Amino acid sequence: MTTRAGKITKKKTSNRSLFYRIAAWLHLWLGLASGIIVIIVCLTGCIWVFNEEITGMLEPASKVPFQQGKAVIMPSQIMQTAARDYPGKRVSYAVYRKGKAIEATVGERAGGSALRIDPYTGALISRTDRKPGEVGFFRWILNGHRFLWMPLKIGRPIVNYATLVCVITLISGLVLWWPKKWNRSTRERSFKIKWGAGTKRINYDLHNVLGFYALLFLLAIGITGMVYGLKWWSKGLYWVTTGGKTLPEYVELRSDSLQAHKHFTPQQAADLAFQKVATQNPEADGFYMSFPDTAKQRSTILVIAYPDKRRFYNLKRYTFDQHTLQELKGSELYDTEFKGAAFGTQLRRMNYDIHIGAVLGLPGKFMAFFASLIGATLPVTGFIVWWGKKKKKPAARKTAKGGITNPQPVIS
Repeated sequence: MTTRAGKITKKKTSNRSLFYRIAAWLHLWLGLASGIIVIIVCLTGCIWVFNEEITGMLEPASKVPFQQGKAVIMPSQIMQTAARDYPGKRVSYAVYRKGKAIEATVGERAGGSALRIDPYTGALISRTDRKPGEVGFFRWILNGHRFLWMPLKIGRPIVNYATLVCVITLISGLVLWWPKKWNRSTRERSFKIKWGAGTKRINYDLHNVLGFYALLFLLAIGITGMVYGLKWWSKGLYWVTTGGKTLPEYVELRSDSLQAHKHFTPQQAADLAFQKVATQNPEADGFYMSFPDTAKQRSTILVIAYPDKRRFYNLKRYTFDQHTLQELKGSELYDTEFKGAAFGTQLRRMNYDIHIGAVLGLPGKFMAFFASLIGATLPVTGFIVWWGKKKKKPAARKTAKGGITNPQPVIS
């Protein structure tokens, strides 16, 4: 006789077993399918997280002691410095940072010349001339992280859908990790690596335990990373986090071309725009500035103030008409101050900082680094676990006479 309670228990066990098998199937095959891409993306992400810190150590000449109260050179002086060696070429943008030389690019971003300029004297510290298509080391790392060094239209979808597969794999991995019963024995297996065991057990623990500790960080990195490459994901995530609002399209602000040559020269416009932003943000850690493009009369001047070191979510954007210096405003998402924005907008503004861990400062970047490093090992340790089971199955199977068929693998 079977009681009703027994039937319910049996049904729950059966449902759990089915759910577990589905999770195991997804975890295995999705993990195998995306493994190599995940390794590349995670390793390049590890390196990119500390690109500013590493660059600072490798380029000591770019460090210029900050001098409190001393004025930095104006953008027009950068234009003059560049014009001496690159006549006829335009300075496309410059970056001011406390304690560092001004970084300016002459010509196009791809293949342009990179200059290091003393922010107080205007003296040229160094110059690097690149051929068209040539990029620096960290830009090369970023290209691998974003699109696997392939053409952008091909590599970017591959990376982003592999990231989506990775997110599903992480969730299914949590299902497999979750113990059936919580007791002392299962806690030790789930949270501790048994270093004294055999190599198979250590490898399993490296996959299972380290994967669990890195899970939340990897999910955050994956979810924020897909915002940059999957439009439907970006719009859907914004819709969810804002309570049903539609993601505003980025609209390129433009200068009034009818006012060309009527008010300011490019040098005057650059200086006045920079001075206005610097005056409004005296405590800023640095500034980014795009210079007016006289060949394109509708292009604008963009100045960004960075209030904090290593953080980007609370930056302040200022866009000016290059002819009249009228300040132009875009959507709330891009041009509203962080403090005054709605929660969903703030969360989207924090997307990059969450992605690289900078939202928590330097400790957060270390967390992102180690999580990505663990993420790069998971496909390797997972493959070893699967390969070990695959090799073990034929040897473990016995004929019907032995009475054993498809036994569960034991990891020692």
